[in-house]
Amino acid sequence: MVLYKLEDFEPSYRDAFEGHDIKGLGVYTQGTDEKVGTVNDVLVDEEGHFRYLVVDLGFWIFGKKVLLPIGRSRIDYNVDRVYTVGLTREQAEDLPEFNERQTLDYDYEERVRGVYRQPTDSTLPVAPLASSALDPLAPLDTSYHQAVAPAPAYDRNNYTYENEPALFGLNEQDNQTLKLYEERLVAGKRRQKTGEVSIGKHTETDTARVAVPIERERVVIERITPADAGTVVSGREADFREGEVARIELHEEVADVRKEAVLREEVRVRKVVDQETVETQETVRREELDVNTSGLPVEER
Repeated sequence: MVLYKLEDFEPSYRDAFEGHDIKGLGVYTQGTDEKVGTVNDVLVDEEGHFRYLVVDLGFWIFGKKVLLPIGRSRIDYNVDRVYTVGLTREQAEDLPEFNERQTLDYDYEERVRGVYRQPTDSTLPVAPLASSALDPLAPLDTSYHQAVAPAPAYDRNNYTYENEPALFGLNEQDNQTLKLYEERLVAGKRRQKTGEVSIGKHTETDTARVAVPIERERVVIERITPADAGTVVSGREADFREGEVARIELHEEVADVRKEAVLREEVRVRKVVDQETVETQETVRREELDVNTSGLPVEER
């Protein structure tokens, strides 16, 4: 059970009390009208229900703050006072001191509740001594023993404040409360997946053309008439050889094409966040107070 300070739980709590502020009210004993201290703060649960008043016992015990269960208090805005129900000075001295830096766990609250569970002198019935003392055979009146019977043991795993209405229930005999509720919009955000971008690569084939200049050799046979054609040559110069052949090698270039891989481009993938403001609307409900006076004198504050 988590407890919060009233102002931390609802900063505008004064509006709900029509400008009244319970913090700062004087705390007095009911009946004797003795001032005990001052309300320093209020602790509420997760649903906003009042559970404890933080009381500064400056008038009783200097410098000590304690917790007062809301069921042991009665708030009277007519005189700006809070009255304690059945709180004695002895109980106040036994109460563990409240420290804002201390964790309010189940064990600490049990120490507080244990003090308030103890019957006070004003609530203890008188023991029926007459019948048992004067007549040993008379049946024993067990009402006294039932009144001072120890409080039942509570389990930390399933304890709720509703288990002890005497400590945490409102004093309806002194106050009647009609709670008015209203709905309000609580804006939040949640992330949802809108899609997925998949980036990969594949191979495509294409026909590339390249022009390569090449050289090719060929034989050119030229027949010419020499200038001294018709001149008589000697038999020694005339060399008739049967089957003489002139051989010339021909060469040509051919295109030699090979492939090599080169880096063409680089692709970088990243995400960017674009911000925008969206508006949404919803119907909310609010309870308003209807007062039917029927001609009776009613003062509304």
